[in-house]
Amino acid sequence: MNHLLRRLQRDRIAVLGFLMVAAGTVSGQVRHATMAPPQQLISRQLPPVINKDVLAQATPDNASVVVSLSRQRAYFYAGNAVAIDTPISSGKKAGFTPAGNFTIIQKDPNHRSNIYGNFVDSRGRVVRGGVSALIDSAPSGTHFEGAPMFYFMRLTNEGVGMHIGVLPGYAASHGCIRMPAEIAPQIYARVKLGTPVHVIN
Repeated sequence: MNHLLRRLQRDRIAVLGFLMVAAGTVSGQVRHATMAPPQQLISRQLPPVINKDVLAQATPDNASVVVSLSRQRAYFYAGNAVAIDTPISSGKKAGFTPAGNFTIIQKDPNHRSNIYGNFVDSRGRVVRGGVSALIDSAPSGTHFEGAPMFYFMRLTNEGVGMHIGVLPGYAASHGCIRMPAEIAPQIYARVKLGTPVHVIN
């Protein structure tokens, strides 16, 4: 009987030891598999670079823009020289910002979206934000107010264009090419209807 008790006790210690080692291994794996906070996952874009000498030579007749979706950068050219190299934020899903050769077909410094925006009351207070006029229904007593897209330069009839917008460090728009507030007005002032814009992957 004593022999049996000693054996059970020895087996119990062995099992407990195994469980402690296993628990340590599992907790170690959990520690190593922990995700980084979202703010650490957001890529830090390099700030805009302006070549003032080249920019001084830019005119609506020699201006062009190249947008790189993979790099999330736009390049404003005066002739063959880069005047501005800037971060952007394009469509958050593939195809939202179409690749191809475009021209600027509309300029509007105070443009507002006719699809995305907020439902506001008669005093202008936001009742529901971040809505789509195509999907969401306006609460009683509210009306739709389009999101501002200042210094809008339209590229497609479907509404894709370049304008001032939030740059979180990655592609996040519904299709437009968002630019920094200090950059979009400088490009806007130096382009015309017909200025070529090449969007590449």
